[in-house]
Parts: sequence; C-alpha cells; structure tokens
Amino acid sequence: MLGGRFVLAGALLLWAIAGGAPTGQQGRGQAPSPFPLSNAIRERGSSVTGAYEGWDRNRDGSISLLVGYFNRNMKQELDIPVGPQNQIEPGGPDQGQPTHFLTGRQWGVFSIKVPNDFGNQKLTWTVVSNGQTNVITMHLKPEWIVEPYEDAANKNTPPVLKLAADGPSFTGPPAAIAATYNTSVSEPVTLTAWVTDEGPKINVPEPPPPGRSRGRSSSGAPLPPPPPVSVSWSKFRGPGAVVFENAKPAIDKDAGGKATTTATFDEAGEYILRLQANDQSGDGGGGFQCCWTNAHVKVVVKPATSSR
Repeated sequence: MLGGRFVLAGALLLWAIAGGAPTGQQGRGQAPSPFPLSNAIRERGSSVTGAYEGWDRNRDGSISLLVGYFNRNMKQELDIPVGPQNQIEPGGPDQGQPTHFLTGRQWGVFSIKVPNDFGNQKLTWTVVSNGQTNVITMHLKPEWIVEPYEDAANKNTPPVLKLAADGPSFTGPPAAIAATYNTSVSEPVTLTAWVTDEGPKINVPEPPPPGRSRGRSSSGAPLPPPPPVSVSWSKFRGPGAVVFENAKPAIDKDAGGKATTTATFDEAGEYILRLQANDQSGDGGGGFQCCWTNAHVKVVVKPATSSR
C-alpha cells in the first residue's frame, strides 16, 4: 500500500521535528505537552517515548499492534521494570513491552495481539524515565495500517531467522518466544542463529562497480556499501547486565548464514534477549516498517555453581 508508506513517512518527519511521538499520540487523560513533546536528545538525563509503528492483520483474523520506542539519551541505556513507570493499559500493566531501553530509535521491538473486534478501542503505553512521563496511544486508525511482511513497492520481504539449523523459521515482527536457553551466572551461553534473505523482487538498483562505494562520510572517506544482511543481539528484559562476546556477529554464508556469539549474565533470573536481522533496507526498513525481523529468546539463569 503506497499510500500507507507516505503516511508513515510523514509521521517520521513529525518525529524528527518534535523529538517524540507524532501529533495525536498523547494518552487519554494526559494534558497536551508543549511542542516539542520532550527534552532534546542529550547524552544523559532525557526521556524515553514509546513509538507506535502501526497495525496489521494476522492470518487467523486477529490484529497485531507493532511497537518500538525512542530513547533520547545517546549514552544512557535504561532499565525500567514493568509497573507504574512502564505500563500498558487496559489489560496490563505487562503486555510484553521491553524493560531495558537501548539508546536511540528502536523499531518494532514487540507486538501486541488484539482481537478482530478491537474496533475503536485503544491501548496506552506510559513510560517514566529520568523524571519525565511520556504516553502514547495505540489504535486501529486505517491510516496506520502497515505491511511488515512485504514492501508493496519492490516486493522485498524480511530476512528469515532460525535458532536451529533444522528448526522453525521466524520473519517479521516478534510474536512469541522463539527459543529458550539455560545457563548459570558468569557462565557464557552460546547463541547461534541462521539468517537468509531473498532481497527485493523488482526495481532493484544496480550495485556500484566493484571497489566503488556509495557516497562519502562526513570526513570525506568513502562509505562501504551496506551488508546484504546483518544480525544484532541485545537485552530486552532481565534483572541484571548482559555482556555479549560480539553483539553483531559475522554471518558465515558458506555455513547457511550461520552467526554465533555468546552472552554472559551477572545475576540469576529470567531474561529475554532480542535478535534483530536487517537487510539492505536498514533499521525500520528506512521508516516503512519493512523489511527486518525481530525474534525474542528466553534465557533462564541460575545462581553461580559453587566451586566447592
């Protein structure tokens, strides 16, 4: 739907100007905030705002609301437990939202499944960070429909992820826990994924000649062409810190797109990690909600084994 693409592009422009959610994304009962909606981007001390990407219809007739966020802190990741400062209502406060917020704009990091008869109902996501409250509204307005599984213009589709070579495939927005791992505090757990991507079906631009880059950086140095597909791991939920051996592991095309890293945890408990696969369209599909894939995996971390 090309019309939807232009609507989303306009919404992104509002994000850039306002530094926050598009106009009309105030929560119910919340007084309109002065423009811009929140503090400017800074190293620390600024706010986090949820980002409603839009909605799409599932094959079973239900509807998924696709949601991301914008952390305006360049050097401050935040942990905000589910509760009064991180809640989605009605039906919450826990509806699968993150409790760990990476810096910058994170696209489509979780989805909320609602029934086919959701109609004119709304959900609101409240996030309080650094003493600042932001509320967004999620709804089924027709201009917010998205197509996360296929780009209507060039028929591009999201990368395909597997957590086992012969396991199920995952593509597009996250819908459930894709895999579960077990480990102990300070014991690295191996995370292996396989990723493949078909790329756009039509209107594919010709790649630059070998050795030639696409443009130049701010310093004047040539920019390398973007990788055809890449993966990255990050913490989504959990009580403690997570250290990845390599959060963006290399992909071995000769091994079927295999990418391996490890994660180490400093506290016992249950964690959810997010695995994101991007194709050439980049983060958020360049703002058009296609084509990238997010998958969630659970890691159950037990207390450290006694050395005695």
